[in-house]
Amino acid sequence: MERNANIALVPVDGDLDVTTVSPMRETLDRLIDGGCRRIVLNMAGADFVDSAGMGLIIREIARMRSVGGLLSLTNVTPPVLRALRIARVVDYASVSTDAGEGDVPELDPSVLPLWRRVIRIDPTDMREARDKVEELLEGLDFSADDRFDAKLAVGEALGNAVDHTDGSCVLMAVAGYPDRVVVEVSDCGCGLQGPVGDQPTGPWNERGRGIKLMRLLADSVTITKKNVGSGTVVRIVKLARTSSRDDDEIPARRT
Repeated sequence: MERNANIALVPVDGDLDVTTVSPMRETLDRLIDGGCRRIVLNMAGADFVDSAGMGLIIREIARMRSVGGLLSLTNVTPPVLRALRIARVVDYASVSTDAGEGDVPELDPSVLPLWRRVIRIDPTDMREARDKVEELLEGLDFSADDRFDAKLAVGEALGNAVDHTDGSCVLMAVAGYPDRVVVEVSDCGCGLQGPVGDQPTGPWNERGRGIKLMRLLADSVTITKKNVGSGTVVRIVKLARTSSRDDDEIPARRT
């Protein structure tokens, strides 16, 4: 299991059935009780989920929402996806078959953003910047869960930028479009060393897990050197998806 701040990636290493739900419940409850508010279940190792496993997933989704958090499932196998659809779990939680699947469509160069904001980051009060992102997304066609994930992803990028600089030159540019939001976090640190990819080097090496989590939370994350001067630019794209969840059946996440 990987844990970073209030985000946890929990692997499901086998079928989720009556014989395995107890230790999984203990793991998830321990995370929630410890203050974790974003859990991603990596379902790559599960080919079967019975009623006990389904009950556990629904219970933990509801529990996370009751404390203002979010639980989602990624790398779901086809047979498990079918079971989740029958049980309507897909109506209440974000479920994806592959965290890296699907290309984000490129923006038409002629399309202008609905709005664009540039914010200088105060390294002593990053919460204000994170809250600003969530506030800006309220004017777009984003569900509460998508706003929550975008806020967490941007928070990881901001944390990285401040962590390997003195924080005095970190900027965040946020642009809203009808189908997406694009956030660019730039700094004036020593910049990336070597190739940019899934295994970053230089100052970003210690934050590799954070980058992996950003890619789970967003639809696209790219990390490049600044065109002018030293420093790094992290570009995060989050596509808009309206929520179809029935909030009467599963408690809504408080925002």
